Amino acid sequence: MRRRPLLTSLALLSLACHAEPNPQPSTTALTDPAPAAVEPANAAVDREPLPEERHFATLRQLTFGGENAEAYLSFAEDQLIFQSTRDGLGCDQIFTMGIDGSNPRMVSSGKGRTTCAYFLPGDDKLIYASTHAAADDCLANPDRSKGYVWKLYDEFDIYVANADGSDVQVLSASPGYDAEATVSPKGDEIVFTSTRDGDPEIYLMKIDGSDLRRLTNAPGYDGGAFFSHDGTQIVWRANRPEGADELAKYAELRDEGLVRPTRLELMVMNADGSDQRAITSNGAANFGPFWHPDGRRVIFASNVADPNGRNFDLHIVPIDAGADQAAERVTFGEEFDGFPMFTADGKQLIFASNRHHDADGDTNVFIADWVD
Repeated sequence: MRRRPLLTSLALLSLACHAEPNPQPSTTALTDPAPAAVEPANAAVDREPLPEERHFATLRQLTFGGENAEAYLSFAEDQLIFQSTRDGLGCDQIFTMGIDGSNPRMVSSGKGRTTCAYFLPGDDKLIYASTHAAADDCLANPDRSKGYVWKLYDEFDIYVANADGSDVQVLSASPGYDAEATVSPKGDEIVFTSTRDGDPEIYLMKIDGSDLRRLTNAPGYDGGAFFSHDGTQIVWRANRPEGADELAKYAELRDEGLVRPTRLELMVMNADGSDQRAITSNGAANFGPFWHPDGRRVIFASNVADPNGRNFDLHIVPIDAGADQAAERVTFGEEFDGFPMFTADGKQLIFASNRHHDADGDTNVFIADWVD
């Protein structure tokens, strides 16, 4: 297998789900997108896990071609919602498919950039972030003269829609970036990242957009948050600038709507924002954390095992072992593995990977039977 260039691998991080107090969310309906026709069913393909991948009893590839990532389960666990650039799309749009890879269909409008989609309870509605209200095109990519950076587009707002993509309505909008939303297991709360107060911080709100609460309050980027399976804890990724020079450089980029994500540590807190603590301190780019159903471990993607920082693999770490505890490596490919999500019983793991790609740049969704 070919090793992916560093910038290409790091670009996959930006998929992850990427100022007045307590604003009242708008519920003005936007023009409904015409839901895309259902595409022909894909045939999932059985793949062999690598010999070192002892946690994978089986492995199946669910998507084929383009960048397909951030695949998250419906509440009934019979569907996945994900973002994709398949079929020549210029930037990510939101798709759903069966958990077996069948019947993929686009449920976003095909306009603007989209990111970070999730089903709501009952699976008849979904949320995602989009820039389509600001522009039909994909908006400009970030300025790479500043090195590898993420762009936190102010144009991103969070929307709710029917599961077929119709009846799109604004759920949370602010003068800044609103995105990276995920839903609590009870389906009553949404956690997301916003720059409405200046810094990219994590916020909590009710499922209807009410009762907005800020959970983090420290200089640096906070994002990519997920609830534990019992809803009592939240895990997220954070960049914490250290020293006056790092803080100044961070602030300069932040004021341009940019974040440098090459050092991200994982944090956990109670769902009310209390008891915030780091569970990694390896200085690497750690992202895409998700809870094991036992509530004691977190699986995530990291480049910590590659001295060159180019390759990302899945790792799993106990949350109470201390931030200096080395995580167990789960995947061992020479290309990107990331965006993991366990089923509620912990028996299967969904993730995205560059393995078995047909074209350079392809990222696909896989499902593995998990063995502890």
